[in-house]
Amino acid sequence: MKNEGNGRILIVDDEQQIRRFLRISLASQGYGVLEAENGEQALAAVYTQSPDVVLLDLGLPDMDGHEVLQGIREHSAVPVIVVSVRDREEEKVLSLDNGANDYVTKPFGIQELLARIRAVQRQSQQARGEVAASYYVSQGLVIDLELRQVSLHQEGVHLTRKEFAVLARLCRYAGRVVTQTQLLKEVWGPTHVDDTHYLRIVVSRLRQKLGDDPQTPVLLQTEAGVGYRLLVEPAQRPATS
Repeated sequence: MKNEGNGRILIVDDEQQIRRFLRISLASQGYGVLEAENGEQALAAVYTQSPDVVLLDLGLPDMDGHEVLQGIREHSAVPVIVVSVRDREEEKVLSLDNGANDYVTKPFGIQELLARIRAVQRQSQQARGEVAASYYVSQGLVIDLELRQVSLHQEGVHLTRKEFAVLARLCRYAGRVVTQTQLLKEVWGPTHVDDTHYLRIVVSRLRQKLGDDPQTPVLLQTEAGVGYRLLVEPAQRPATS
């Protein structure tokens, strides 16, 4: 009996070796696996099999992956992670703008991919339940969006209004890349979508205040030319006495 306790993943890739590698890796982690080797099969599987996450390659034999992504988004909100050898910034931005939830460049580490899958699953579950997490932790860092409080190793961290606004939006999509355009539009307004220097300054200050090394950031990562990813985990708020 297949163990699908963690959900079902649709692998869309025309390379049999890649599908086999992913099938074995995902099955070992408790995922059920569906497979498609072209765009037509992928769209049919999304419409009829209702996967929980789609791993989508862009270089398919019958249509471009961007077309498949657009076709999925016409009918489904299923989380889609693009997994592609294309590493140009333009491809990443286009995929995210077309509705992809994340973008992973080949070759990739399976542990990183599994973490990305868990992140988009959390976001999808929160969206369906219409309840977003508001308490996040990561190695001594605690972010409480409800109380608008941040602490590092039990010491309070003062953030400006803009710094907190950026951090809050990154928390809402924890583990996923959030585009510069989205952050600028939501925090500064639609007339500031080209003012990327505003965002760079705020991100730099956040790294300093949150104890992240600006030279080799681990907590608040940059996806060059695309946006930023915050690596924190939602957690239960401690009970108050």
